[in-house]
Amino acid sequence: MKRIGLPIVEEVLQVPDAPIVLSSASVYPEKTPAAFDLAARLGYDGIEIMVTADPASQDIDVLRRLSDYHQIPITSIHAPCLLLTQRVWGREPWGKLMRSKDAAEKLGADIVVVHPPFRWQREYAREFEEGLARMQEETDVVFAVENMFPVRARAAEVGMYSPHWNPVDLPYPNVTVDLSHAAVSGSDPLAMADDLGDRLAHIHLADGIGIVNRDEHLVPGRGNQPCAELLERLAAQRYTGQVVVEINTRRAVDRDQRADDLAESLAFARLHLAAAAHAGSWQVNSEGEVTPS
Repeated sequence: MKRIGLPIVEEVLQVPDAPIVLSSASVYPEKTPAAFDLAARLGYDGIEIMVTADPASQDIDVLRRLSDYHQIPITSIHAPCLLLTQRVWGREPWGKLMRSKDAAEKLGADIVVVHPPFRWQREYAREFEEGLARMQEETDVVFAVENMFPVRARAAEVGMYSPHWNPVDLPYPNVTVDLSHAAVSGSDPLAMADDLGDRLAHIHLADGIGIVNRDEHLVPGRGNQPCAELLERLAAQRYTGQVVVEINTRRAVDRDQRADDLAESLAFARLHLAAAAHAGSWQVNSEGEVTPS
């Protein structure tokens, strides 16, 4: 059958099966239920639960009801391993990981994000690699170790993490790359992604300028990180891991401004995750308009 009037398309967009997910941390100081509401309203594909002191983030029954009500799946769990969450789910680090794994299994999440051990968690740090491997053998949930950053004091680097803040050169089978953390550490996230290859299991999408000791988590496109380039490269590679928008909206004056930042981040992610790497560069402004850069 002859087709008439249809243009010949020489280049096609690469649109991978990668869900674009909202981190519940992105709505702070609002609580976990607000993240479900905004994710559903804006059209996110899922939610990553940052387990914090907020009781709703710790309660599997509450999270399941929120997920069912808003029809938003919980796709990943961020274990409570921040300095501010050291007492959440107890002080024992392996206990925190076990509870995070159990929550992920019960809620249908695929990923548990975990930070490298703090330097003062000596026994945990010594056993971290082998212990994580043992836990991984017991579950289909993937533990993805996140890149962090050094703390600098008077130009000297202070080692907060053991064995290192950068998991790329360590033998972890699955890694989360956070672009805001890459900005603070002065790392190249494109090189990190290349070095990781199939070990790149998870993305925390945010921007940064690279101010010392300041983890900015800017809306993607508002800093100097190669957020667009990384997403376009992943699109060309048919990446299927999660792309999690994890931005700081603490300075938003109200819910509407917070929603605008989250909508802009989602538009940025959808645009660049569906763009051929050689098709040119585009940008999304604060009004959600797409223009050549």
